[in-house]
Amino acid sequence: MHCIYLRGIEGQEVTVEADVSDGLPGYNLVGYLASEVREGGDRVRTAIRNLNLKLPPKRITINLSPAGFRKEGTGFDLAIGAAVLAGYGCFPAGRLKNSVLLGELGLDGSMKGVSGALAIAAFAKERGYESLFLPEENVREASVIQGLRLIAVKSLRHFADMMTGKAPVAASQETCVRDLDKMNCYDVDFSEVSGQLLLRKAAETAAAGMHNMLMIGPAGTGKTMVARRMPTIMPAMDLEECIEISKIYSVSRLLSDQEPLILKRPFRNPHHTVSPQALAGGGGRPRPGEISLASGGILFLDELPEMGREALETLRQPLEERCVTITRLQGAVTYPANFQLVAAMNPCPCGHFPDRSRCSCTPAQIRKYLGRISGPLLDRIDICVEAAPVSYDEIRVNKGGESSASIRSRVERARKLQARRFRGRGIRCNAEMTGAMIRRFCVLDTESERLLEEVYQKKGMSARTYDRILKVARTIADLENEERIRCAHLYEALSFVSAKEQFWGRQE
Repeated sequence: MHCIYLRGIEGQEVTVEADVSDGLPGYNLVGYLASEVREGGDRVRTAIRNLNLKLPPKRITINLSPAGFRKEGTGFDLAIGAAVLAGYGCFPAGRLKNSVLLGELGLDGSMKGVSGALAIAAFAKERGYESLFLPEENVREASVIQGLRLIAVKSLRHFADMMTGKAPVAASQETCVRDLDKMNCYDVDFSEVSGQLLLRKAAETAAAGMHNMLMIGPAGTGKTMVARRMPTIMPAMDLEECIEISKIYSVSRLLSDQEPLILKRPFRNPHHTVSPQALAGGGGRPRPGEISLASGGILFLDELPEMGREALETLRQPLEERCVTITRLQGAVTYPANFQLVAAMNPCPCGHFPDRSRCSCTPAQIRKYLGRISGPLLDRIDICVEAAPVSYDEIRVNKGGESSASIRSRVERARKLQARRFRGRGIRCNAEMTGAMIRRFCVLDTESERLLEEVYQKKGMSARTYDRILKVARTIADLENEERIRCAHLYEALSFVSAKEQFWGRQE
């Protein structure tokens, strides 16, 4: 019998064999198994007994191979039960040659849903299997994968009847195709943002080049409002990307019959008290954390300095490698972490700096507050923008800004330019350019070169800041469909990039 075990979101084929022989009656499971898999043997034995099948007592040995890695979870129960029944000669095992069996059994033989059905179905199709037997509870989720025959199993009795011809082996007609009209439909829109032209432009630039962004400003200036609308201006998802994102949610058991497929770009907003394990993922049997659940979308960290230092430092490696590896005694599991970081913070503990008429924070207090964010993490944030208070007229008039659809059209055009530029180079966006790529693709004319040199010398910038300015300027030029970076693009990039250095130094 064939089963699939998920290590992270990647599948591993497992063969379940059963030997039923004469001798002292016994029931033994082998193959480097976790306790819940061994307990599955007792669930299967009890379920078979409750089928009222007259099976003579035998010595039963069940092997789950390959034995080179530890099997965990309860999804092997149906395959174990099928192997035992086939070993007793209840039905020929050849009937399931091109099938995968998945499901947990209750003591009465009923089938219970398991996590990761979508990811398992995708792996089964990739490996050429024709059918997947699984609990009714998981059918709608697995129906996302087209071209795989799904057979809903109600109970072990129902499965046995199908194998012996007493019940038809009918493929489920369940599908979630009708839900696809909701793809890329959001409940919020950028046209709802009053004022904040600088924030809007920074968000568009960040989305176009996949730059990480930090917004600094007092409470009530629209930082969270802009962040929540960032997914609406990112490139529209296609079905393939929806499936890749949904695999992560499937493993986390966050999909439901009402939402069997993630149709919108994720927006994850963990509380500032989030632990490193909840952010990066973890547990005895590792599960995806917030940074993996944000893959393909936005990870929004509000009140950034209030977050624990250890939790913030867990972001450094995923921001570089676009994946997170969780290591345990039994081995390592890798989850995707292809997210875009958007963060927000107050300028000081009271939130009103540099307005000294309202801010009473001392320079030492401000330095301590800002010092909670490490330099290495700040180096991974390309765009920093200040959120100014919104005026009464901007709120009262509220003419409505440009819509998300209009902004997204420019972002998609810029992303297509980048896709052509970096084809075959292993990167997708301007934010991922290496130093050599920056020198090649961020060519400046004489006037722009002179401007950047003057600013570099005057402000004493680092080489890292210089590269960051060119990457952001390249994105701004792409948004305007310009081949060369011009002075206007540099001025705008300087306002986004140098704001961070200026802010972190001006509290003196």
